[in-house]
Amino acid sequence: MGTTEFGYYPGCALHGSSNDYEQSVRACLDKLDVRLTELEDWICCGATAAHSINQKLATALPARNLAIAEKAGCGSLLAPCPMCSMELLKAKQAIASDPAVRDEMSEIVELPVVGSTDVVNLIQVFLAIGLDAIKSKVTDSLDRFKPACYYGCLLTRPPKTLRFDDCEHPSSMENFLTELGAEPVDWNCKTECCGAGMTLCDPDTVTDLAHKIIGNAQKHGANVIVTACPMCQMNLDMRQADVEKKFDETFDMPILYLSDLVGLALGISEEELGIDRHYVKLQI
Repeated sequence: MGTTEFGYYPGCALHGSSNDYEQSVRACLDKLDVRLTELEDWICCGATAAHSINQKLATALPARNLAIAEKAGCGSLLAPCPMCSMELLKAKQAIASDPAVRDEMSEIVELPVVGSTDVVNLIQVFLAIGLDAIKSKVTDSLDRFKPACYYGCLLTRPPKTLRFDDCEHPSSMENFLTELGAEPVDWNCKTECCGAGMTLCDPDTVTDLAHKIIGNAQKHGANVIVTACPMCQMNLDMRQADVEKKFDETFDMPILYLSDLVGLALGISEEELGIDRHYVKLQI
């Protein structure tokens, strides 16, 4: 397999509170001969507040990043955070479908932008690399893992914007991880909301939602929850101690990124992937 190239938009989370996700993504994709080229001078995509305050700003912020990607000749742009990828895709669709929006956004961001760059998430990158190419580099089976694949509320929604999987009953992570030896469980909360940014202003609500999600995963036999969203990972991992205290239950449920599990199959250590930095330690 030759080197595959993607543009890379880390967004605020992967350079800040969830830099362990960036560590994991880079370690995993490097092992798969994927080169990421980070956009120069990228800005915040506007998540989560811009769309509720100023719709024009909510389009202009991601449009600026799309313009930078187009200027750099970037055909495909990886945005590992589902909120970022959603905002970029919404802006791309608005710009590509309406000449008036395209002209206005080009003027606002001071760069021409036409919406030509494809925006992809981590699952789509793995699918683009190809299962056979990934399996050719696997050194360790994932047969000890029974993951509850957790998509959260944004990875497959809104369905008119994100069309790579079924918005209510996605299966791309399960199908992929099964081929690597894991035994994904069938459970009820794969697209439930974790509370997202409410973790700061209303932690009790997030604790209740996390209890529902983690408890359902455990009830259905999972020994790990796997996600491709930094906010979901943080809420379920960081808040798990609060969940156990509030509900007087013990879960010890590791919350891994999809790149963590794929990385382990590729023989990458927990330290290289950043798994050792998680609150709930992996003891499987």
